[in-house]
Amino acid sequence: MAFTYSAGSLVKARGREWVVLPESEPDLLVLRPLGGSDDDIAAVFPFEHVEEARFAPPEPSDLGDQRAAGLLRTALRVGFRSGAGPFRSLAGIAVEPRAYQLVPLLMALRQKTVRMLISDDVGIGKTIEAGLIASEMLAQGEATGLAVLCSPALAEQWQQELRSKFGIDAELVLSSTVSRLERGLDLGQSLFDKYPNVIVSTDYIKSPRHRDDFVRHCPDLVIVDEAHTCVVADETSTSSQSQLRYELLRRVAEDADRHLLLVTATPHSGKESAFRNLLGLIKPELEHVSLDSESGRKLLAQHFVARKRADVRQYLTKEDGLADDSLAERTAFPSDRYFKDETYKLSPEYRALLDDAIAYASERVEEAGGQGRREARIAWWSAIALLRSLVSSPRAAAQTLTTRSAAAIAASAEEADKLGAPLNSDSPGNDALEGIDVAPGAETAADSPLADLAKLAEQLEGPEKDLKLKALIKHIKALLADGYNPIVFCRYIPTAKYLAEQLENDPEKKKRSPLGAKTVVKAVTGELSPQQRIERIEALAAEAGEDAAARRVLIATDCLSEGVNLQHHFDAVVHYDLAWNPTRHDQREGRVDRYGQRRDEVRVITLYGDDNGIDGKVLEVLIKKHRQIKKDLGISVSVPDELSTGVTDAIVEWLLMRGRENEDALFSADAFKVSTAKLDSDWNSAAERERQSRSRFAQRSIHPEEVAREVASIREALGGAGEIRTFVREALGALGAVLRGADGESGDFTAQVGGTPAGLRDALAPVVGAEVVEKDREIPFRGDPAVARGEAALVRTDPVVGALASHVLNAALDTQAEGARPARRCGVITTDAVSTRTTLLLVRYRFHLTLPSRSGERQLVAEDARLLAFEGAPKNGMWLTPEQATALLEATASENTDPHFGERTMTRILGQLPDVHGYLETFGDELAAELDAAHRRVRAASGEIVRGLSVTAQKPADILGTYVYLPAAASASVPVGVSA
Repeated sequence: MAFTYSAGSLVKARGREWVVLPESEPDLLVLRPLGGSDDDIAAVFPFEHVEEARFAPPEPSDLGDQRAAGLLRTALRVGFRSGAGPFRSLAGIAVEPRAYQLVPLLMALRQKTVRMLISDDVGIGKTIEAGLIASEMLAQGEATGLAVLCSPALAEQWQQELRSKFGIDAELVLSSTVSRLERGLDLGQSLFDKYPNVIVSTDYIKSPRHRDDFVRHCPDLVIVDEAHTCVVADETSTSSQSQLRYELLRRVAEDADRHLLLVTATPHSGKESAFRNLLGLIKPELEHVSLDSESGRKLLAQHFVARKRADVRQYLTKEDGLADDSLAERTAFPSDRYFKDETYKLSPEYRALLDDAIAYASERVEEAGGQGRREARIAWWSAIALLRSLVSSPRAAAQTLTTRSAAAIAASAEEADKLGAPLNSDSPGNDALEGIDVAPGAETAADSPLADLAKLAEQLEGPEKDLKLKALIKHIKALLADGYNPIVFCRYIPTAKYLAEQLENDPEKKKRSPLGAKTVVKAVTGELSPQQRIERIEALAAEAGEDAAARRVLIATDCLSEGVNLQHHFDAVVHYDLAWNPTRHDQREGRVDRYGQRRDEVRVITLYGDDNGIDGKVLEVLIKKHRQIKKDLGISVSVPDELSTGVTDAIVEWLLMRGRENEDALFSADAFKVSTAKLDSDWNSAAERERQSRSRFAQRSIHPEEVAREVASIREALGGAGEIRTFVREALGALGAVLRGADGESGDFTAQVGGTPAGLRDALAPVVGAEVVEKDREIPFRGDPAVARGEAALVRTDPVVGALASHVLNAALDTQAEGARPARRCGVITTDAVSTRTTLLLVRYRFHLTLPSRSGERQLVAEDARLLAFEGAPKNGMWLTPEQATALLEATASENTDPHFGERTMTRILGQLPDVHGYLETFGDELAAELDAAHRRVRAASGEIVRGLSVTAQKPADILGTYVYLPAAASASVPVGVSA
């Protein structure tokens, strides 16, 4: 027997109710449980019993109080996973985007083929913005697969973000995973055909051997993270690795139908031609168009968004051109970074070692200069490695002094540069963070005296002779005393391990940390895999626990300076080793100074040697200038790398030629003046280009009024932050949870759920942890959506809120449910808020959507919940405005209503509800027309996208709740507090 149910119909099968989905066929029903998610979709065959389901009316005797309607409405809306509005994915993702994060999404939806360069400042949320676009395009059918190209160090973080926040499962395609993935392929099958969503190591896939297969089978949506590392500048020599990356992206971008999102906080990197090449990947004509012309700027504005924190800290306010601040949103970025440069002096023993090393390196460089260019370059890289490791720590110095120089095996000067530069470079565009923290070697000859120097270095460990370590202990103690939890960034793995050994508590050796017994110290270096790094950081946080006196100190190398977000556990940065490119400092600080940081002021301490001949010059010429530019512009501007290298080369050359004693004369040296003048000129030019770019493209192609309209529509359909906060507090309170914490400006509070019904405890255990529920520990609820692990955000997409809403909704629908039931499907309330009998209806609408896409039409079923109210009798009632209907949720009971009178009243009203069905159907058609217009409005720039679009309301609508409000004088009532 064939099925005859249309999409959107309600049916009953297998003991529950389902919604029929458009994928159904006459001999197969595809069903989603009523109120369920896509994970619960099932198929039903004709031999199974299926019948039409009618939504049962409320039970008149099952009356709730004044909170019942609001709790049921919110519980219902939190459960929606298929919103009917133009943003298909927002109802189903597990993140609540900020209003400003919708701007790139709105821009993308206006393009037939999405090509975007997202260059918002560090910490604003570019990953969220790219994820929003990806999830929306996949949900709409505009894309069928996704590839994220990123550093292998960030691949697992991307995988976790996509899975946990956007419900996108993606396979990791790394050098370490390819063999396993390929074992499951059919003959001749590409893994990019088998796995529609992938996260790919750019460094793995860029080689010609792998690139061609990827380009042939590449998904139709590609996100490129840290895109600035994948382009080359015309006027400078670049590594072959950068050339390979650029060639990969150029081949990917050649397909004009492929969606491409480039993500980077530093699109210029100090080089205009590199920026132009980046734009050329988005749209070829952008590579040469004049950005000084109105037409050029207008063309770029359609594809480029670059905003500073100041642009979005306060958003959708009257200052943005809106009529009022009703939709205003404040994003709690730290207001500023507090910088403090702290100096230290070398101990006599350490100074003697450094002088001996400089003398040796100087002699070696001078000697090699007469032996040929190859020998000169090998000696140069050996000298830099030696000096930098000595300035870092005794441990790093000892390892460098006994390790052969990587450049020593070079057959030519060019090969020596290729081998030596990566280990000594701090460029933010370095080919990979992996291996960047390995201590370089300095040994070039078997008979050198470096082994003796290494033994001397080993004897300098500890705060007595290593005064840099002594200074660090002092400054960390001060940070800890002020309640801060710092990250200490080092250049080399041996230094990080050395610091951890010196600073940690070691019960086995009965060693007490100089930072205190309750300070937990751990080191994270490139010796650990990316996943192990995250696990160690989490272990550090767990070990410190919730003890207010406990403190966390993380010692890290630059393997953590990009991509990994650490703002939930740390709030200060100490630069133990100066980077020779200041952008690296900015990246380190950006790990904690970003959205979600609780501290209003992030502290940054920079340690530098007063007498080592290097640090003071680097700080003065590079680091401080970078800070000043960032302070003036509000964003970071990369120093052109070859200019930064020119300055540091001049410093090292002077040191080798004249030693530490004449270091002050460096600033008056002609060669140094030339290199710093060139640096200033080009850096200032880059800063001016960046300033103009940010002011032009902060994003004015999408007016705040357009964003406000969509935000208002989303909140009307899915609920806002205030509604969720009220729901969670009232529902948990009614269910027996113990709530603590003032409901102040932040709205933060804690809840213990040990006394709540077993059904809720069972639902929360997988989300917050069984131990938290069993031991009745406090669950922190935060008003800020950016929460740490173990905390719940007061947003509809948080899993704790979802579990609570599901329990409240199921208990309301099941009159036999055990335990407290705070939401009910009906209620009779006596109140001063009305002057005549008023009936409030909670109505669920289902819509059948036909959405055109490049992959063909998609048939979808979506839900919406609305409050409708009328005064008087149902047959000829006076219908209120939506705002008036919503206001009834705030009405409070002025008297207790007699239960028998309430049941009789509700029975009478429910019997008359068929008289309002005509109005409900008309209202549903009006909603469908509004939704149709919203879909067309969002996609207005592309006529092809909206051709064939339609939205129709499925009838009849479901009346989930009926609530009668009686004026106090007209009801049968008893005084409040007196039993009826």
